Amino acid sequence: MLIDTHCHLYKEYYDSIEDVLLESQKNEVSSFIVSGCDTKSNQEALEIVKKYPNVYCSLGIHPEYVDSYTNEDLRFLESCLCESKVVAIGEIGLDYHYSKENKELQKELFEKQLMLASKYSLPVVIHSRDAIEDTITILKKFPELKGVIHSFSGSLEVAQIYIKMGYKLGINGVVTFKNSHLKELLPTIKDSIVLETDSPYLTPHPFRGTKNSPKNIKIIAEFICDYLGISMNELVGITNQNIKAIFDISI
Repeated sequence: MLIDTHCHLYKEYYDSIEDVLLESQKNEVSSFIVSGCDTKSNQEALEIVKKYPNVYCSLGIHPEYVDSYTNEDLRFLESCLCESKVVAIGEIGLDYHYSKENKELQKELFEKQLMLASKYSLPVVIHSRDAIEDTITILKKFPELKGVIHSFSGSLEVAQIYIKMGYKLGINGVVTFKNSHLKELLPTIKDSIVLETDSPYLTPHPFRGTKNSPKNIKIIAEFICDYLGISMNELVGITNQNIKAIFDISI
């Protein structure tokens, strides 16, 4: 069975989260990690994991919210980290795509959350957009941490740096896009990947442009298997082993 290691199952995106989960399970997806991005979504993620035994969550403050978060948000985050189904801190990181004016604030927030991960011995889920050099520099300050580089789409050189640091690479629908070169890295990086959808975003081809769902993990997995010429069982074996190496979830 497949596992979606990164999805955003919030009420604002889906009329019925239960229907999304049931439909995904029919499509051979057994477990889910819902990723929080701010206090509101972190609270929703905590509510979801209490209702469904096969759903886990990661909690964090996304760099998108660096100008609006408060110390109270960080205190709330820390207060939840001992919950049994909180399996990581994330989605956290750096994003310079839309604005570089708050780079220093982003780096400060990023390091504060990495310190929490270190304090509570939790893995991290890293968002890095147009910020590779600073992301790597900061992560190297915390060599004790492990985690996933969410929605990886960098070069082979960058992939190898992350892998050497102990991180797995999150592969989602981007790998199926016709203009993506990510698939060309698969033969080299396949032993270090986990699968994710980033739902409701990044829907794989041929449904690109529609709302994504965890059920589409199967489309991503089939694309990777076809490209690499390996069986689904082999891919599931690789990705589940990597998931177990990072997250404390039942497989």
